[in-house]
Amino acid sequence: MSRTITVLLVDDHHLVRSGFRRLIEDDAALSVVGEAGNGAEAIKLADELKPDVVVMDMAMPELDGVQAILEIRRRHPKVEVLVLSMYAEESYVRNAFQAGARGYLLKSALDMDLAAAVKAVAGGKQYCGEGVKPPKRDSTDLDDPMERLTQRERQVLQLIAQARSSKEIANILNLSVNTVNVHRTNLMATLNLHSTAELVLFAVRKGLISVPK
Repeated sequence: MSRTITVLLVDDHHLVRSGFRRLIEDDAALSVVGEAGNGAEAIKLADELKPDVVVMDMAMPELDGVQAILEIRRRHPKVEVLVLSMYAEESYVRNAFQAGARGYLLKSALDMDLAAAVKAVAGGKQYCGEGVKPPKRDSTDLDDPMERLTQRERQVLQLIAQARSSKEIANILNLSVNTVNVHRTNLMATLNLHSTAELVLFAVRKGLISVPK
């Protein structure tokens, strides 16, 4: 008998989590072992539960999906992540996969097979749902300044764009305030930007933060 695949479900809307939980647990091979309402909770529960798969929303309070994926994958490389998102734009898909996601589904997809997607990523396979274009393996643009940023710098940039102070960023990422300020300085130098406002605009253009539609 094959082992049950354990799932951590992450979305900031309780009703949405309940619906997705039913879809997942309709398959006897899958079991939801925990639920989180934001990225910070997701990281904490991933530490405690060590699920096989995290099903993760992209747009959440505290830490968004990309930041949470980065931390979970850094701490638990064997935990796979399946993203559920309202956004089909290439930048969002690329950011999710670069952070370490294995799959990407649109919440609006009419024929979404969530159970099949969970099983695929649990088996180490990339999964892109209806309406999602998989990132190209050779899509790295050496002229894109984003490619010159480390994953930690991307996290700091996202939090700056969310209007977080250096102290807040330090608490969220478990860094010193001085280290955060160094990252901020390095970001401006690398991107040739000169103010927080310019950093925010850059993050929006690159899809690092979700803008309400």
